Formats: sequence, C-alpha cells, structure tokens
Amino acid sequence: MFDDHLTSPLKLVSNALLKAAKSAGAEAADVIVIEGRSVSVDMRKGGLEHAERAEGLDLGLRVLIGKRQACISSSDTSPATLDAMAARAVAMAREAPEDPHAGLAETHQLALLRSAEGLELFDPAPEPAPETLQEDARRAEAAAEAVRGVTQVQSASASYGAQAIWLAATNGFQGGYARTSRHVSCVAISGEGTGMERDWCAESRIFQLDMPDAEEIGRLAAERAVARHGARRPKTGAYPVLYDERIASSLIGHLLSAINGSAIARGSSWLRDAMGEAVLPKGITLREDPLRRRRSGSRPFDAEGLQSRAKDLVADGVLQSWVLDLATARKLGLDSTANATRGTSGPPSPSSSNLILTQGPRSQAELLAEMGTGLLVTSLIGATINPTTGDYSRGASGFWVENGQIAYPVNECTIAGNLREMLGRIIPANDARDHLSSVVPSILVEGMTLAGA
Repeated sequence: MFDDHLTSPLKLVSNALLKAAKSAGAEAADVIVIEGRSVSVDMRKGGLEHAERAEGLDLGLRVLIGKRQACISSSDTSPATLDAMAARAVAMAREAPEDPHAGLAETHQLALLRSAEGLELFDPAPEPAPETLQEDARRAEAAAEAVRGVTQVQSASASYGAQAIWLAATNGFQGGYARTSRHVSCVAISGEGTGMERDWCAESRIFQLDMPDAEEIGRLAAERAVARHGARRPKTGAYPVLYDERIASSLIGHLLSAINGSAIARGSSWLRDAMGEAVLPKGITLREDPLRRRRSGSRPFDAEGLQSRAKDLVADGVLQSWVLDLATARKLGLDSTANATRGTSGPPSPSSSNLILTQGPRSQAELLAEMGTGLLVTSLIGATINPTTGDYSRGASGFWVENGQIAYPVNECTIAGNLREMLGRIIPANDARDHLSSVVPSILVEGMTLAGA
C-alpha cells in the first residue's frame, strides 16, 4: 500500500520510544508520531507575495505509573533524545497527582482495523509543483479582479499538505495511516475606506482531481463581496434568522460542545441533564460517521486505538450519546464512544468528526420565502456563549429579507437567544455539501433577538 512507505519509519521511532519508556520505569505508555510536509503560495496583484514549504516530525510520549501520568513531546528522534524523553516523562509522572480515570485501553477494546485501507485518505498523485500552486492562486485572483465592483483582492492562496500518523502503545496497539489535502482560497473586497466589505470562497479536497476550478473560487469570492457592498445595520427586534450553509455548522458545533464528555464530567454543560430528551426537532438526526471515504475528518481508529464507528448522537430529535474518550467515559461510568483525539504534547480528549444533519425538503430560497421578514446570516464574528445556561450572542452580517426576498446587505448587528430553545426549533434546508466533513445545510431559527440600528 502507498501508506506504508510513509508510516513504516514512524513505527520504528514509536517502538524505540516505547522501549525507552519501559526501560526508564514506566508501567504503561503510548506514543503518537506525526510527520508532515506542506507547501503554500500566496498571490497579490498578479505577483508572488509569499511562498512557504514546511516539513517536520513531532512525537509525543505519555507514560503511566499507577494512576499517575505525564506527557512530553519532541521533534528529535535521536536515540539519546528518546532516552532523555522517557526518563523525563517517568520522573514527571512520579510527581504528578493521581488521576483515578487515567489509563490505556484494555486489549479487548482495541480496534481490529489498524490502517486507513478503503477510506481513501491519501492521494497517490505526485505532490504539485510550486508553479502549479502559484498558477491556481493567480487564476483565482484574476477571476476575482474581473468581477465588476471588486476594488481589491486581499489574498489568493493555494496549498498542498501530506501527513502520516502512527500510534503505538504498550497494550499491543500499533496502527497508522497517511492523509493529503489540497486547498485553494480567495478573499475579495468591495467598496472603499469605511465602506469596504469583505467576503471569501475556499475549497479543499483530499484528492487533487476532485478540486473545483480555481477561477470559479475567485469568481464566487468576488460576487459575494460585491453583494455585500453598501451594507447597513438591520432593524432591532425579534425576527427569524436563517444561517447560511457556509456557517450553519457553527450552530451545530455549540451542540457538540455541550455533549462533549469533558463538559459533562465537569457538570458545566447546558445539556448535562438532557440524555434521552429532545434537543432537536422530531425527525432530525445528527449522525457522526468517521469512516466516510474521501472526507477530511475520517479516521480508522481514535487516538487511544479504539475502532471508529458510525453512531447517532441525536436520533429523531432525542439525545442518544455523549462524545467520550476513555477517561471521561470512566468518570461517567460509561463506555468510550471512540472519540479520543490528541496532539503530541498532551493526553487524549474527546472530539467528534464527520457530522451529518438531516436535511429538509426545501431550498434556502424557499425558507427565505417562508420566513418573510428577517435576517440571512452569512458571516459570524465573536461569540459570547454561556456553557452552563446556553445563552447565546454573536456578531453577524448578511442580508435583510423582506417579503421573502433579499432586500439589502447588513452588518454590525448582534443575534441572540438560548441554544436549547434555538436548536429545539431549527428548520434545515436541503443545500448541504456532501464532500464536507460537516454536512450541515442552511438552518432557519425562528424568534431570535436582533440588535441593529
């Protein structure tokens, strides 16, 4: 397999570090090794503004002595450094406070799938030349500049990245995989001085052949910026708000934060007592599927070596599951949902990926017609979210809607409500893009508070 030549060296490093940890006195240990390379190009006014290539390897070691644990990281794989890392981590663990919930997975919990075979996370095509990326960025910029009403293109960028990951532990787990990404983006501006308005378009894929045309990306960024020209503050009052598909996943993100095992274990979530209760309207399901092919959020196993699996977090509107790693599951007396993630410098923590929200039968335009008068939000800035009560307030901009039609662009307004109430009355559209990691359509929320003019 094409992953093997990328992950095999990482396996050797991880096993050497595990051996050093055991020799230094660790009772148990796990290692994560991440190696990556990337190249990016930024164009401005037809010329090359910035080009960067980066390569690096990071490794993280976690050691356990009884119920005490410590983590340490490095980018040096020399034998002397591995021995020093192990000795330091063991010394730190001996001084750490006890954590009754710390520990590796039991052998019977470990994933049988130890690679990303079948998930198509790695594009075997050659890495694109810098000139190819530069041409993509140039074409995106030129297409944006050609749109009438654009006063400048703030940035046009193209990039490529490849990453290999290996996870190993003293419980017997060994597994790894590689992934690639290709990205093109453009940010355009309309207007001058204090009347400038900005908007963007960006596309990313695992396989280079799946990328849309760079000129289309530039054109969309420009058309969006021009549409925002002349924005003013909307009316103040209680109105329906339609979250555009580009930002609707942020609303679902607040739900995910509230059912994260860390928040539940601390008792600091506005959904801490909601298991088995309705949190979305009847008929709406929120599914997590980390095993989707060609999706950036896919993974064959989690950061503790447990098998990734599809599951309904919310089914028919009713909350079904917290998002748990091993430690938070033990705190709550439950089983892990295989949602552990980690970097190289800390222990695992729970997180979700590849979300799919039930779509509705109507288009965004049909929901606009239904809402009559209200706000279509296309951009959000800042956030004041009370994690305990779910009170919600965010800066927003977008378009004012009257008689079911877009009337004029708006900015400098605030939308507010309570997340439990808001999510309980959402109406999804049917415009979610299937290639994204979060497949969430535009979402209409009735009766929100708008503060504008």
